[in-house]
Amino acid sequence: MEVNKFPSVSFKKRVRSMLKVDFKRMLILPFYYIMLGISIIIPILVLVMTTLMAGTETIDQVTGNPVVMEQLFTNVWQAIGTIPGNSSEMTLGITTMCNIDMMFFAVAVLVCVFIGDEFRSGYSKNLFTVRSSKTDYVVSKTIVCFVGGVTLIIGYFIGALIGGAIANLSFALEGINIINIIMCILSKILLVGVFVPIYLVMSVVGKQKTWLSMVLSLSLSMLLFMMVSSISPLNSTLINVILCSAGAVLFSVGLGTISNKILKTTSLV
Repeated sequence: MEVNKFPSVSFKKRVRSMLKVDFKRMLILPFYYIMLGISIIIPILVLVMTTLMAGTETIDQVTGNPVVMEQLFTNVWQAIGTIPGNSSEMTLGITTMCNIDMMFFAVAVLVCVFIGDEFRSGYSKNLFTVRSSKTDYVVSKTIVCFVGGVTLIIGYFIGALIGGAIANLSFALEGINIINIIMCILSKILLVGVFVPIYLVMSVVGKQKTWLSMVLSLSLSMLLFMMVSSISPLNSTLINVILCSAGAVLFSVGLGTISNKILKTTSLV
């Protein structure tokens, strides 16, 4: 009797198949476009509103003395990053918080909602019934969420350029050059590869409890937030890019292994 043998599917083909499905799911997810739109609108509003409010007089609620609002952003590139050791940058205060680094919090929300929706809808359970490999799932989600996070970073950068033009801010390269800006953006893009595996671990821990995975992810983001500006400053060089890429690889492999372990040892519901 002839026995039918099913050809084994290689890891590469399995991941490629899952990537197609996951990219399609993200591209039809309305929430993704909402987050992308927000990432573009936020820098426009921040730069325009802070410029319009400059020079206005308010009353200090503590002393009762009049206070004149200062120009928080004088240069478009301040919305992208800061230069360590630059005293003028350090005195800005709010500008060090309201720059492109905010998008790492947005990436956390995107990842948690995207993965949480799969567990809540039962999609992940059906998927693991057909495909037993959790490794394929983790690899695919890491890559897709990384790409989604990168688009948010790029969206903010585009919004900052538009907002700076509308607010008539300076585009002068003071103490930096165009290479530094490219390296800065590239470093922040690579840092998405550090944060996404963290959010993925929190998402597989919370599963359908999106609120739990989001709280855990945002809490860890706050702990790492202040490190982002020092690792990827506005005057970044090739060294910063190498460090960020190395961190992305280490976190993706290490935390990806942890996510895989969690999926194999815990219930999917």
